Amino acid sequence: MPLSDRDRDLLAFEARWQRHGAAKEEAVRVELGLTPARYYQLLGRLIDDADALAHDPMLVHRLRRLRDARERARLSRASVLTASPR
Repeated sequence: MPLSDRDRDLLAFEARWQRHGAAKEEAVRVELGLTPARYYQLLGRLIDDADALAHDPMLVHRLRRLRDARERARLSRASVLTASPR
């Protein structure tokens, strides 16, 4: 199914923001009418969509790399916390 207008708006909005912060969260509320939590939920699902990848491959690949790096860091921290002392 092709991207909806909202999906294209999310991708366009994210493409404009290189840095994350409070100003971005306020812009999400004002420009998109979404809470930041909902915005990131929708964006997370959207970057796994083949149509999103076709629409803006560089952005989607960058967002996937960032997500994967965060996941690796989380797993690394979790393994350090659960490792038993020797």
